[in-house]
Amino acid sequence: MPPRAPRPAPVRKPAPAAAATPPTPPTAPTPAPPPEGTRVSKLMTDRGLASRREADEWIAAGWVRVDGGMAVLGQRARPDAVIEVDAQARQQQARQVTILLHKPIGYVSGQAEDGHEPAVVLLRPENRWSGDRSRARFNAAQLRGLAPAGRLDIDSTGLLVFTQDGRVAKLLIGDETRVEKEYLVRVAHRGGGRLPDEQLERLRHGLVLDGVPLRPARVSWQNEDQLRVVLREGRKRQIRRMCDLVGLDVLALKRVRIGSIALGPLPPGQWRYLDEHERFV
Repeated sequence: MPPRAPRPAPVRKPAPAAAATPPTPPTAPTPAPPPEGTRVSKLMTDRGLASRREADEWIAAGWVRVDGGMAVLGQRARPDAVIEVDAQARQQQARQVTILLHKPIGYVSGQAEDGHEPAVVLLRPENRWSGDRSRARFNAAQLRGLAPAGRLDIDSTGLLVFTQDGRVAKLLIGDETRVEKEYLVRVAHRGGGRLPDEQLERLRHGLVLDGVPLRPARVSWQNEDQLRVVLREGRKRQIRRMCDLVGLDVLALKRVRIGSIALGPLPPGQWRYLDEHERFV
């Protein structure tokens, strides 16, 4: 018998390709927990240790320790954290000046506007009151960082405070201030004669400006045509607007006291330093 032909090798079929595994979507990062505590600079401001700007400067200078460790800018701490301030910061703070000016008519309290000069231009050596008992010596560097703590409009006169001290500014201005400000206001009743008693009572309590009720005020007659007004807030042109609401025209307005500091005999256009023993409250 003829030999058998060899059987052909079986043809292997290629295995089917495995299905592609879909890529795993990236896992969203877990949000970091919100930082705990309060910024050290805010704690210092709330405790009356410094203004916010001073606090940041002192921290950057290495003059602040929190719970025994050196503070860094942006650091947060517990509300009851122990905060220590280096004596160098206190010395710098003590050198800051506060100046009292008797602002005349025609000057604006802040930046120049409508061609009118800011009252700060009056703070020159030749305008320093001869009756100033402060031992402070004037130098031009004191004008750097000096800002009005409050305002008097261009047609008003009287006590205007300039300060480098953020603590003083915070005390005297802002919505939370409770420092009294006393004014003498010469008025004329548009209806003729004297202002009715019920309208005088409205000046004391019951008026609303810009939709916000005013805090109670002390208002009394100083003489036949002059009111004495004591406020614990400082809305823009507040007294003039209050008077307008009860039919009074303001002929003259003069601020004579802020807290425990009186204008006294300080002449118009002249200034003096707030002495080291003087306090607004």
